[in-house]
Amino acid sequence: MNKKIKITVAVVLAIAIFGTGIFFGVRGMKMNEYKNADITLPKAFTITAHTGCMNTVENSVESMEKGISNGADIIEFDVQFLPDGTPVLAHDEPTGSESRLEFAFEFLANHKDVKANVDIKATVNMPEIQRLAEEYDVMEQIFFTGVGDDFVDAVKTGCPDISCYLNVSVEKAKAKDREYLEHLVEKVKNAGAVGINFNYESATKELVDVFHENGLLVSIWTVNDKYNMYKVLSFAPDNITTRNPDELSRIVKEFK
Repeated sequence: MNKKIKITVAVVLAIAIFGTGIFFGVRGMKMNEYKNADITLPKAFTITAHTGCMNTVENSVESMEKGISNGADIIEFDVQFLPDGTPVLAHDEPTGSESRLEFAFEFLANHKDVKANVDIKATVNMPEIQRLAEEYDVMEQIFFTGVGDDFVDAVKTGCPDISCYLNVSVEKAKAKDREYLEHLVEKVKNAGAVGINFNYESATKELVDVFHENGLLVSIWTVNDKYNMYKVLSFAPDNITTRNPDELSRIVKEFK
């Protein structure tokens, strides 16, 4: 490597290091702002443990137990359907080796103080979910997410007595625009949902405020790192889903 190339590489590395330092410095200052913000979380604020939380196997009893033993109020599991309409715990198309939905409902029946976010990935046989929920007496413990525009009719028809959040892809560039936010409010209301469920990267205080003004809940996913936990908490949503419920639980205690 000749001298000119060495100098160029050194300059590039110096710029990269300097830029990284500025980034983390600004990030640190912002986190302190979020920490010191005057925030009052909703009285019924909840932490949801994403399935597979804390490096456990997704849709397993270990994941459920790990979540509730580390500060989560709600556990999450995914639901798919076998070709015969049997609901199973799976994120992707099932192979037939997955646990049946009864496995999760039996867990809830034995933990009556725990609620569950049933993240549906298909709507093949929704009435069977409500039938099983009634059989295991967990109707008051469950609600749906994963409900996009294409799932709304099947969910409301097949499980009329189970509440749901509407999953929405919020446009980040418009997430502070009141007219746009009010349009989202109407969309959620028209779907008969209790609130909105969306990715944390589009979260804003303005969105949370507009939804609360309209009596709707705000659930934000999936917030895993400390900086974004402080940031999203500063918006005072109703729920945050995370793979690290222990960390989020510790931070939440700072706001109480």
